[in-house]
Amino acid sequence: MTTAGTPAAPGSGPLSGVRVVELAGIGPGPFAAMLLADLGADVVRVDRPGGPALAIDPARDVTNRNKRSIVVDLKAADGPARVLDLAERADILVEGYRPGVAERLGVGPEECHARNPRLVYGRMTGWGQDGPLADRAGHDVAYIALTGTLGMIGRPDEPPAVPANLLGDYAGGALYLVVGALAALHHARMTGVGQVVDAAIVDGTAHLSAMIHGMIAAGGWQDRRAANLFDGGCPYYGTYETADGRYMAVGALEEQFSAEFLRLLGLEDLADARRDRTRWSELRERIAARFTSRTRDEWTAVFEGTDACVAPVLSLREAPHHPHLAARGTFTDHSGITQPAPAPRFSATPTAIRTGPARPGADTGTVARDWGIPALVNEDPVTDAD
Repeated sequence: MTTAGTPAAPGSGPLSGVRVVELAGIGPGPFAAMLLADLGADVVRVDRPGGPALAIDPARDVTNRNKRSIVVDLKAADGPARVLDLAERADILVEGYRPGVAERLGVGPEECHARNPRLVYGRMTGWGQDGPLADRAGHDVAYIALTGTLGMIGRPDEPPAVPANLLGDYAGGALYLVVGALAALHHARMTGVGQVVDAAIVDGTAHLSAMIHGMIAAGGWQDRRAANLFDGGCPYYGTYETADGRYMAVGALEEQFSAEFLRLLGLEDLADARRDRTRWSELRERIAARFTSRTRDEWTAVFEGTDACVAPVLSLREAPHHPHLAARGTFTDHSGITQPAPAPRFSATPTAIRTGPARPGADTGTVARDWGIPALVNEDPVTDAD
């Protein structure tokens, strides 16, 4: 029998040799498992019978890249045993069920730790494992609403702007689960003792606002939208529409950058207005008027090679073609899909996209062989994809 931490499938990256079990879900759980896989971990996704929960072609679900997939029916008589066999050999398990569901299915922390005391059991939820809302349904926008962070975003005379699901699901959720899982893995390898990581989107998103809470306490931040230095309230930190209906982003906070910015706009006479909040409206109106005089690409050329801290606002399809991002390889093409490359970067253990999105059940045979669990093939006869 193999043990946790034994190198199995060929991989690359600093987590090569780390084994991860992902109980299929949606949103932050799969993204967290993708990040672990990008870093070199051998991630086995346990998919449900009947296909994915989201209406997306599995071949295009980038969050399942660098993973392998098996299909297990956890409601079948032998389903929980298959997951426990995996947990026994794993370093990390990731699940995103409502509190109590994994326990009812027979694959909760108690059952898994009975088989593998060193296991890091990562739990990804919106509300957390306890508290008055723990059992309630929810989505990203509701989680970030309660933390105060949604209320920070947008114009004061409009409803708060929804930042896709990047702030809650991925920044406040998935990334905190990964940090917690890796910290707990370090502890497990030092002590031989695993533990449960309770990663709640409300906790992580609130944590992201730590600096803002400090600024409020110090009197340097007003608790309302677009009234502060970097929430759109400051005229030299925000976005402006151009003549062609596109936008430029301005981040000229420091005085030397602001001076360069105003010089290139031809508004040097407004240099003193940056220090006078009573003139911010005047400054914003003058800047806005100047930006509407040229197109986004024309303004991009004006600010090219300067320290004015100005950049064009690109679309998702435009971003991969920007010269800087192209030079760094920030985006890459794999399996016919343009997608972000793994991040961050490592000098000694470089990461890579090794495989395209895992197809549900396509890797049962190789997982059974590499993890030493022949019963996986007996339970699910799906063969490896060509």
